[in-house]
Amino acid sequence: MKLIATEDAVGHVLCHDITQIIRGVTKDAVFRKGHVVREEDIPVLLSVGKEHLYVWEKDENMLHENDAAAILYEICAGNNMHGSDVKEGKIELIADIDGLLKIDRVHLTAVNSLGEMMIASVHGNFPVKKGAKLAGTRIIPLVIEKEKMEAARTAGGNTPLFNILPFRQKKVGIVTTGSEVFKGRIKDTFGPVIKDKLAEYPTEILGQTYVDDRKEHITAAILEFIENGAELVICTGGMSVDPDDCTPGAIAATGARVVTYGAPVLPGAMMLVSYYETEDGRCVPILGLPGCVMYAKRTIFDLVLPRVMADDEITREDIAMLGEGGLCLNCKVCTFPNCGFGK
Repeated sequence: MKLIATEDAVGHVLCHDITQIIRGVTKDAVFRKGHVVREEDIPVLLSVGKEHLYVWEKDENMLHENDAAAILYEICAGNNMHGSDVKEGKIELIADIDGLLKIDRVHLTAVNSLGEMMIASVHGNFPVKKGAKLAGTRIIPLVIEKEKMEAARTAGGNTPLFNILPFRQKKVGIVTTGSEVFKGRIKDTFGPVIKDKLAEYPTEILGQTYVDDRKEHITAAILEFIENGAELVICTGGMSVDPDDCTPGAIAATGARVVTYGAPVLPGAMMLVSYYETEDGRCVPILGLPGCVMYAKRTIFDLVLPRVMADDEITREDIAMLGEGGLCLNCKVCTFPNCGFGK
């Protein structure tokens, strides 16, 4: 720092807040630490009794916090988002669309490990709404070495740390299994739950087919929906390991590639995720939903569905990583997704 005359401070960076006190009216910072003094600021500074100011000494090898925040923003910002105006060395990322937030966690950690800078965000692999705040960036000191910011660019990798994948319009077929429903002995209560959750996304429900517990009938119903243009097939019922529950085998019998049958999530341990490759090159997700989806407020279906709707392919490793945070606590007041479930 150095002390200079206020009249000579234009272009310099303030090292401390400048407080203005008007009795009975205000006591607040008229200029914040880090502010770059402008010509029009001089009369205001003099009016609050500041004839001298402590400022940072200019150094061609250093960057002001606002310029450094802009570099962090460049490292972060990907598709379908924009940045806020820089304020006190901070820039926030804002969503331009409804979609699925994807985060490059490896490179995000690498940047945050450098010290003297930070990028804080919401969790990835969750849906975000247009206008939602995604992340914030800033450096910790008022100024930082240019060399350190170049290291941040390198640590951030060759692609943006954040992207939003748009949700895709999908035609959906629902296959409900179980002789008790098929023969009308009980009313189907699973279908309405699925339709309510699908209504949160851009979907067109092609129909709901009821079948008995014979594997070949379930397989045929799935394939019929795909032949009729379904881009997602959801199967309900018959997902346990009981001998007469054959929906998992029926899904496999379509020729679909089964990613996983079972997941480290409660509710939702008996979830099945698979993909069916059509002759015309389409990749159709086929989901086998466990019975808990019918009665539990939030389940693994809420974690998987956003990714399916954004055409974000789910891997076995993705499912395995859900174990930490995969236990829903069934809170009396549900705040999902603003809770630990799925994180």
